[in-house]
Amino acid sequence: MTQKRSLTVLPVLLLLLLSMAACSKKNTADVPPEVVNFEPLTEIKEGRDDIYLIVKIIDSSYWQVIITGAKQAGDDLNCNVYLGGTTIETDWKGQRGLINDALTNGAKAIVLAPDDSVELATDIEKVHDLNVPIVLIDTAANTDSYDKCYMTDNLLAGQKAAEEMLSRLKEFGHTEDEQLSVGIMAGMATSQTINERLAGFYQYWSHNAPGKWSIISDIMNCNGNIELGDQMAVNTMKKHGDLAGLFATNNGPTRAICKAVSDNERTDLIIVGFDYSDEIKGLIASPDYRASTMLQRQYDMSYRAVGTALDLLSGKAVDIRFEDTGVVTVNNQTLTDPDVVELLKNN
Repeated sequence: MTQKRSLTVLPVLLLLLLSMAACSKKNTADVPPEVVNFEPLTEIKEGRDDIYLIVKIIDSSYWQVIITGAKQAGDDLNCNVYLGGTTIETDWKGQRGLINDALTNGAKAIVLAPDDSVELATDIEKVHDLNVPIVLIDTAANTDSYDKCYMTDNLLAGQKAAEEMLSRLKEFGHTEDEQLSVGIMAGMATSQTINERLAGFYQYWSHNAPGKWSIISDIMNCNGNIELGDQMAVNTMKKHGDLAGLFATNNGPTRAICKAVSDNERTDLIIVGFDYSDEIKGLIASPDYRASTMLQRQYDMSYRAVGTALDLLSGKAVDIRFEDTGVVTVNNQTLTDPDVVELLKNN
């Protein structure tokens, strides 16, 4: 992402972050965090480099694809891969412990998806200062002290999601002189990934949406808790009679809004989310609903991250530190597109 574009959206990101953080204090579910300690992901062989993979929500469908990509890379590229992670997306302290454990265990390199872009910055810097290669996936961090980052350009992904929402609203028959609103659910207040997607969504919407079409100002923040997000979505549907669409910033909130919409048979709502959970998959497949998702290339993120870690260990230089792995829009009209078909093989 260029410096110019980052500066342009910085005020928006700060406002969204403050707003979501305030909501988070009220809406955080009382769920004790749980850390899944490192276990071998590949066959462990003597003489091979040990790569430690740390993910966010280890049992979610999105992260299972990440894990599959890393395992395949370990098998193909002849290295040992160990897997550890957290069970809720806010458990950055758990990830801090895993980073320290990886170093204690003699990790040759670490592949990390940070739970918190700010809180884990110092930990990432510590790994980097020890000359242990650290490659970020899915989420960037508030530091330059890492070797490589594979992730979606989330500002552009947010813009693409807003474009899809506007397109589907018009396709459904909503007119420009009609008063309507769209609700937003996010998964975590302190995620740089989420805030960039929100900024992109707002940016595209403000330049392209009809004047009478609005975004509900109170962003729902479920902190990755599906049950909490489900209830929030139901409350929003009851509160806003002109609600025409729901946008979710990532996998957990997307599952939540899809569940709420399906359970309440709200076939009148346009759904735009991220990733390819069973919930969004079901709505896309149904002729009764109008759902779209921004499908990321998370398999490629982890596969390439393991490969880059090995390159760094062999002394190869990294020319580009950030690589956008891109998103593809999936809806009932694009399911048969060759690019979508290929991506869905790993989802």
